[in-house]
Amino acid sequence: QVQLVESGGGLVQAGGSLKLSCVASGIIFRINDMAWYRQAPGKQRELVARIGTAMSTTYADSVKGRFTISRDNAKNTVHLQMNSLKPEDTAVYYCNARRRTDISSGSWGQGTQVTVSS
Repeated sequence: QVQLVESGGGLVQAGGSLKLSCVASGIIFRINDMAWYRQAPGKQRELVARIGTAMSTTYADSVKGRFTISRDNAKNTVHLQMNSLKPEDTAVYYCNARRRTDISSGSWGQGTQVTVSS
């Protein structure tokens, strides 16, 4: 059974930092692309950052230069370091694991709330 468990969310003032973590079980972690998505109230879920099996990274334009995604295959963990947070970063952040051969959207965590106050 696949489990993705996120942690690290919370309330922070604008300009502050948070680090999200996601621990995966039930999958062969090293062959999965890992990603962070977010969904704000009334908005669609959007990709924040992705890290591939070869450590290549992709970021949404809105977070480039502020967020950094990383993975530790030995610990089945993916992180999202978020700096210079803005109120518009407020959302529920979801961890995603997907193999490139998957036709579905992959597996999802339960989400962790990030709230940035102005």
